[in-house]
Amino acid sequence: MDTVVTTRSPSPPQLSGAEGDQMLKVPQFRGAVETDARLLSGCAEACAELTARLPPRAERTPGQRDTADRAERTARRARHDFLAVHAGRVYDELTDARRLRLRLDELAFQAAAQYPGLVPTRAQDAADRLLPQAAKSGGEVDQGIFFGHLLDRRDTGEHLMRAMLAPTPRALELLPEFGRTGRLDLGQAQIRRDGCVAEVTICNQHALNAEDDAVVEALETAVDLALLDDCVKVGVLRGSVLTHPRYSGRRAFGAGINLTHLYTGRISFLDFMLRRELGYIRKLVHGLAHGPADDLYHLPGGKPWVGAIDTFAIGGATQVALVLDRVIAGCDAYFSLPALTEGIIPGAANMRLGRVVGRRMAERLIFFGERVEADSPQALALCDEVVAPDAVGAAVATAADRLADPAVVGNRRMLNLAEEPDDLFRTYMSRYALEQSTRMHSPDVVAKLERTWINRKPSATRTGSQHSS
Repeated sequence: MDTVVTTRSPSPPQLSGAEGDQMLKVPQFRGAVETDARLLSGCAEACAELTARLPPRAERTPGQRDTADRAERTARRARHDFLAVHAGRVYDELTDARRLRLRLDELAFQAAAQYPGLVPTRAQDAADRLLPQAAKSGGEVDQGIFFGHLLDRRDTGEHLMRAMLAPTPRALELLPEFGRTGRLDLGQAQIRRDGCVAEVTICNQHALNAEDDAVVEALETAVDLALLDDCVKVGVLRGSVLTHPRYSGRRAFGAGINLTHLYTGRISFLDFMLRRELGYIRKLVHGLAHGPADDLYHLPGGKPWVGAIDTFAIGGATQVALVLDRVIAGCDAYFSLPALTEGIIPGAANMRLGRVVGRRMAERLIFFGERVEADSPQALALCDEVVAPDAVGAAVATAADRLADPAVVGNRRMLNLAEEPDDLFRTYMSRYALEQSTRMHSPDVVAKLERTWINRKPSATRTGSQHSS
């Protein structure tokens, strides 16, 4: 008879309080960047080693959870302190003294390679993206610290924001085809040129035209194409006809962030939260950046945009409506911005909404989920024209014709400069990077998603979205 021998993995060694305290020390960063980078790397490695010696998260005692929390706080404090001293030097090294315009992911992963322990590597980030939100490592918080410091500085922040206003490589590759055919199907978005008007259509029909990483990618490409094409004078943004049973056959502007994707870990900090604000939404406001930053001849200008609000503009869709030059809504549509439903920050809406509707109404929308019907007096602050649902298309065409006037571009540029100067936006985005990355990984976010959406309609959440912000 064979003898079966079972083995058990050895338990992680127990740490004394003194040993843990010795490992959890934040270095003093006062030297050259190379020296301080080694200190940062050593601190991050020690904190990671300490956490690795603990049992799995679900099996930890209260004391072990406290040790893990202290290790995480120590490493993040070290990253904050290092960047407070060296953010400018780090950025200059990554961008070859600002001769390179790197996008968010390029910056983050080059920083990971050149400054170990500062932000997650590409492999670590990819592994995290395979996990549900509740199980992620929280490395995106470190990305938030990194970009928070870069945006906080005027020199690095302005250079980064301008880099994000450059057309994407995908748009440049597709531009000849779009110029020749006047239409492209980008999957989650379509663009069609009719005369001097380019209509961009959001195509995520099964999820109520909600946004996710792929939708943001497609929309930025489409917006770039409209801005690059010299034949286009005005852009139109509209949602596609839905396939969802409840709204089948009807258009909808959008249902905001896809909260099912957020819950299952498929909404990223870099490619959604930051890219969306610094990418296509800001391009709707300022257009594309060409040439050096100090060349007045090449200042961003942009083109006017008309929004067609069919059925609803929920959460992120209302955020987008705030930056459009003319918003036309069907009389059966509504706006909402229920940020507290999922507990995250509603993009740059906290900066723009109060200016548009006033502080009190902004708080009612964000904190209390107030719904604003398009045909109500309150909606006059959110849209310019309300028409019958079947008249939205004609009203959009009339508005686009008006905005094609050559004098519009210069006037909108000056309006945007007065209302949202670069320093205001840059400072807001610096704080947003820190706040949003932390919010995404806060336990209450997952709890709220489970309570308000995931457990409410378990069958629907596998494929769809909901009214979100």
